[in-house]
Formats: sequence, structure tokens, C-alpha cells
Amino acid sequence: MDIIINLLVFILVLGIIVLVHEFGHFIFAKMNGVYVYEFALGMGPRICGFKGKETEYNIRAIPIGGFCQLAGEDLDSDDSNNVPKERRLQSKKAWQRFLIMAFGPLNNFILAIILLFFIALIWGGTTMNPVITSIEGDSVSAKAGLEKGDTILKINGHKITTSDDISLYLAIANPEKKNTIEVKKSNGDKETYQIKPKKVEKKGKTSYVYGIGIKQKRTHGLGNSFAYTYKKTKSIFKQMWVTVSTLVTGGIKLSQLSGPVGIYSIVGEQRSGGVANVIYLIAFLSINVGFINLLPIPAFDGGHILFILIELIKGSPVKPEIENKIHTIFLILLMLLMIVITFNDILRLFK
Repeated sequence: MDIIINLLVFILVLGIIVLVHEFGHFIFAKMNGVYVYEFALGMGPRICGFKGKETEYNIRAIPIGGFCQLAGEDLDSDDSNNVPKERRLQSKKAWQRFLIMAFGPLNNFILAIILLFFIALIWGGTTMNPVITSIEGDSVSAKAGLEKGDTILKINGHKITTSDDISLYLAIANPEKKNTIEVKKSNGDKETYQIKPKKVEKKGKTSYVYGIGIKQKRTHGLGNSFAYTYKKTKSIFKQMWVTVSTLVTGGIKLSQLSGPVGIYSIVGEQRSGGVANVIYLIAFLSINVGFINLLPIPAFDGGHILFILIELIKGSPVKPEIENKIHTIFLILLMLLMIVITFNDILRLFK
């Protein structure tokens, strides 16, 4: 029964994120007179739907992803369907195309901000202070000299401003080497420690333990809700930026990334923690989806925006045929990447 409930929650979580994202493209396409062939949730064969005045609204069989098919993305279809040239995406002004492409990711950010504020307002936020609130007596951190009440200032030279930063920079640190942790003591003195985490093997899985706890105080009220929403949104953006940057530089391996299967396993964990945890997961993943889609990579929304910027710089648009071919090639590469990530996710399930 848990498997079925987790699957339904998984579909709901992804469905909300995709719906909000694609609706951003859809509504701005309609507002700017672009013909929309189809608005779909899911991929693969059509399960059900209906035809509006000109757009088909469908739910498809595979509950991962979705799309908003616009005139101008497939020139042959436009010609065969006799779509007027002024209703095609490439006929619109640069600023109109920018809004159409940008408001998919921007809708994801808006959704996340609303959800984080809702969580803080109903269940309370947290202070997110980078202060050690507990430490295991025989841990490597205790032996090195870290103490309860220490405020962590830097990890391996990276400035720490929130408790999330601690988790982030310890996660990307090399666990096989000593890591530099700078703290401010209760008396105001600054100290620097070199700490190598303890390697722990449990049930076939390897983890690296520092033995410190960073428990946060719960905050309530309108003002604290705004403060939490700002800090948490900024923190998630920072996590995404650091993760992508570290992936490019080789600090994070491709095998460490997660896809839909990995998200499904996380859904089960979050669901057991209550409704607030599931809502937070939607907010977190929504920012992730928005951020990734804004990367200047063809096939992503950011790739379309990149071509708009190239057009503004060179004074004329890239030929639609060439742009569409580039997007198609990168889409195939992204699908292959997703297959690799999904395969790694499945392998982790059996470890």
C-alpha cells in the first residue's frame, strides 16, 4: 500500500511542478498571439483530454514531464496545418519570445516562494543560523576541538552564512582528506581546524561522519515567515549554483546525480515526515527545475533565450531550421543523459 501511495504522491509532486512550468509558457504564448498545438501533462501515449478552440489539452501515459507545443517549433507541421506566419513563435519580437521562454522557469520560482512562505506561516520557519548545537563526545570534530556553541564561518575557504551552507560544503568536500573549518568561539575568538570525517559502513552503504549537530530554532509570525522565505529561497539557489559549478569542474560525478527514480525514493522519505515535508519537496524541486531550465543549453528554455540574445547581438535571427536542429540534437543528448542517470538510480536501489 505504501508503494501505491508513494507513487501517487510522486505523480502529484511532479505534476504540480510541470503544470506550473508549462502554464508559464502557455499563458504568455496565448497573450502574445502564438498558436499552441497542445498543452500536455506527462509524456508518451495520450490517455485522455479535450480539444479547445485551437489547442488540445491532454494527459499522457508516462507521468514524467510535459510540454507546451508551440507553432514555430516544427516548421513542417506549421505549413501542413496552415498556421499563419504571424502566429508562429519566430515571427514574434525578441522581447515577446523572451517572456514566453522565461516564464516557465519564473513560474517555478514563484510557486516555490509561495509554498515556502506558506510552510513558514502555518508550521513555522527556522532561524538557519550556522551554529553547532550538539557534538558527539568521541567524534572527529570533538577530538579536533570543535565545541557546542561554535559558529561556523568558513569551510575550505567558502563563506558560511546559513546552516544549509554547512551541509552543502561538507557534502562536496573531499571526505578522504582533512577539511578546513573556521569557527568563531563563544568568547569571540576565531579558530581554524583541520578535520577528516570518519568513514562509516552500514548495511553496505558508506557515509562520512563529522559528529556535529546543527539544530534550528522554530520561528513563527508574519515577519519571520518573510525572513525564512527569503533566506531559504536564496539558500536553494546557492545550492543549485554550487552543485552545477562543481559538476562542471569535476567535483561532483555524474553517478551522484539523481533522476525520477531517485526523486521517487525521496518522496517516500518526505511523505513519512508529514505534509509540510512534501510541500517543501515541491518547492525545492520547483526551484531546481526552474534553475536547470534557465541554463544556456539548447533544448532548455535557457537555450532558447541564448538564441534570442545572439539575435540581438548580431542584429538578425538564427535561421529557424538551424536553431530547431540544434535544439533537437541537444534534446537527444539530454535524453541519453537521463537514461544514464536513471540507470544509476536503479543500481543504487539494490545497494
